[in-house]
Amino acid sequence: MNAFGARYRTTIFGTSHGPFVGCTIEGLPSGTRIDEAFVQSQLDRRRPGQSLFVSQRKEEDRVELSGGLRDGVATGEPIVGIIRNEDVRSESYANVGRVPRPGHGDFAAIMKYGGKSDLRGGGQLSGRMTAPLVVSGAIARQPLASKGIRFYAHAAQIGRVSARAMTLAEIESNVERTPVRCADLDAADRMVAEVEQARKDRDSVGGIIEGTVTGLPAGVGEPFFESVESNLAHLLFSIPAVKGVDFGAGFRAASMRGSEHNDPFAIEGDRVVTTSNHAGGILGGITNGMPVTFRVGVKPTPSIAKAQRSVDLESMMPTEINVTGRHDPCIVPRAVPVVENAAAMAVLDLMFLGGFL
Repeated sequence: MNAFGARYRTTIFGTSHGPFVGCTIEGLPSGTRIDEAFVQSQLDRRRPGQSLFVSQRKEEDRVELSGGLRDGVATGEPIVGIIRNEDVRSESYANVGRVPRPGHGDFAAIMKYGGKSDLRGGGQLSGRMTAPLVVSGAIARQPLASKGIRFYAHAAQIGRVSARAMTLAEIESNVERTPVRCADLDAADRMVAEVEQARKDRDSVGGIIEGTVTGLPAGVGEPFFESVESNLAHLLFSIPAVKGVDFGAGFRAASMRGSEHNDPFAIEGDRVVTTSNHAGGILGGITNGMPVTFRVGVKPTPSIAKAQRSVDLESMMPTEINVTGRHDPCIVPRAVPVVENAAAMAVLDLMFLGGFL
């Protein structure tokens, strides 16, 4: 399925090396004001070719919004966003249907679609398909912003380099100051060196993105199948290269005692708060009014220039493959805005479902 959402519903379409990628968005109430320049600014954060640390594919990624918007106001009809693919070099993918690339979805797609799918650049399995997620999320953020709901993310780890714990103010002011999008500027310099070394080694590195959602009222989300964790995780795991998601203390909770992990309640002004946030702002699948915090594990980019072992599917013999083309030595920096905006898609859908908007 290429669609997500019950009330705020997004359907993505296109392929990496086809004429375009895009999305159709349904469920935005008529009268909602949408700033198209903000949508474009979020796409600009994600687009390739911005530094040596990302793919050198040169795409302007100008979004064309049609239907469902009139003079910057939603009409209630579906909104269609199209991003045209302009810098396509498909010759690098001539043999992926015969010799699948390790770490990619080539072999799985061949088995599922019988060799009929477009595998150039990864086809519909490509990270290029995150551009429509950014469009939908950037639109979703705007009615949420009017309710005081904000989204933050930054690279907390790249390769073996980890950032110190950062405040939201530091993330907001620093995240765009370095090419690796790490708010800890000292760690960011070491991350740059880590990515550069991997690039020189014809290899790649992964990392961890920390995300935070603030301003959510208590009571958002449903138990079990529409929980805040399940909806957010569903979308975050839909981002290619994401291999792990946790909330609050996450896997660290496994080594904690209940007395350590439980967040004590307290009164702050006229609000009930917790004095710690190991639960990540979610109890029983429902928000408790504290910031929702999560971490996203991103694998190393599978497209590396080193020779790798594969198989020739025609001869059914072992062979060696050298991946060519333009690829990110680390996908984490470009995934930061994707994580923010994908989270917004899930949050807006949950807000609609709960009657908060």
